[in-house]
Amino acid sequence: AFGITDQRETVVAWDRRTGRPLHRAIVWQDRRGAARCDELVDEGLLPTVRATTGLVLDPYFSATKVEWLLTEGGVEAGPDLAIGTIDSWLLWNLTGGQVHATEASNASRTMLFDIGSLSWSPELCDRFGVPLGALPEVLPSSGRFGVTHERSGLPPGIPISGIAGDQQSALFGQACFSPGATKNTYGTGSFVLMNVGDTCPEPVEGLLTTVAWSIPDPTAGGAIRTDYAFEGSIFSTGSAVQWLRDGLRIIDDAAETGPLAASVDSTDDVFFVPAFTGLGSPWWDPYARGTLVGVTRGTTRAHLARAVVEAMAFQTRDVVDAMTEGSGHQVTSLRVDGGASAMDLLLQIQADQLGVPVERPTVQETTALGVA
Repeated sequence: AFGITDQRETVVAWDRRTGRPLHRAIVWQDRRGAARCDELVDEGLLPTVRATTGLVLDPYFSATKVEWLLTEGGVEAGPDLAIGTIDSWLLWNLTGGQVHATEASNASRTMLFDIGSLSWSPELCDRFGVPLGALPEVLPSSGRFGVTHERSGLPPGIPISGIAGDQQSALFGQACFSPGATKNTYGTGSFVLMNVGDTCPEPVEGLLTTVAWSIPDPTAGGAIRTDYAFEGSIFSTGSAVQWLRDGLRIIDDAAETGPLAASVDSTDDVFFVPAFTGLGSPWWDPYARGTLVGVTRGTTRAHLARAVVEAMAFQTRDVVDAMTEGSGHQVTSLRVDGGASAMDLLLQIQADQLGVPVERPTVQETTALGVA
């Protein structure tokens, strides 16, 4: 058996008859829906979105991406249209077009899903012009979704038995099973998630409320239990390291960042805000752009590298502070994973900023571990 874990907000539209995509996928970092989100805020939709989906009106989420596909992207609604996040696209192909399904952790990132009733919201689907019939069936995160088809490129008949969005999967892989347990994944962006238990909480300013997972509860006879999480989404952390490498070309390999940043004792008052695609939690400003301040003739590439590393820790602290205040749970340790978690300097700065232990697992690929 195997599981699927995926980028969550990225969307694909395809034809059920042919299985062919009808447009390029629109990825999670895409900002083309920013003006539309502003319109909807002005129209008073934000309270409904917050109460129903736990999210904010931001182009990060799938709804405005789907709306754009249907209004500007040339995708036509009809009985053969299928729309889904990457997990459902993979599932469709792996099962040879037999199964169009997703699960609640991915569905909760679309801005079309009611996280209280655990079903698609007719009101929001209507508002964004999304036909309910094109959306996937929502199943528990753990269970038999289907089996591989002979056309999948894999041996036929292998059970597909688990699906989870990447960040929720990492939360599970870090064994954050009790309320207050918190993890951060330092990837292209960084995503801080705190388990808040099996009762859907009220929205907290600056944070997202999301479904963590829906799984059989052995203590309740196997009934499906849904846990929730607060999430702080930071859009640019590892991508800032990529910018040092590909944009400024002051490093040749991402692995150089830690030793280079550690070669100086401080940034010499250089500060960097990596808002390449806007700012996520807790600011939610899609129009913010990157800022570098404090540069002098004495500034070196080592100072810039350290400023990028510090920015990762500072953004995480902003989110953890908001979570602590909003949840009533004190963060007693931060479990970390993702590529940049290999950097000792980053984790030490993070521990100093938060004043709690930062714990790095032996197996750092906790996203894959979680879905497994």
